[in-house]
Amino acid sequence: MILDNYCTHKRNADWLDKYQGRVQFHFTPTSASWLNQVEIWFGLLTRKALRGASFAYKDQLRSAIESFVAKTNQHPKPFHWRKREVKGSQLRNTIINVRN
Repeated sequence: MILDNYCTHKRNADWLDKYQGRVQFHFTPTSASWLNQVEIWFGLLTRKALRGASFAYKDQLRSAIESFVAKTNQHPKPFHWRKREVKGSQLRNTIINVRN
């Protein structure tokens, strides 16, 4: 079983221990949402269709999401998974954010 990261599940140690030996748990690293392609897709949706938008009704939000999906599906192509390399000040800012 792959779980998003160990930190979230520390409080569930009793629950996890019940399955020890029958299930092998693998935890993704903290701050590694780039490993999860669904999270990458939601990030694209957020940046390209939702950020800065305001919706008075759920139907407007649904329409914006459906439009994004329809536009994306017009020219489907394989998703190339990669991890962005972090350098210099980006690395320093990442370390500061992790420590806070």
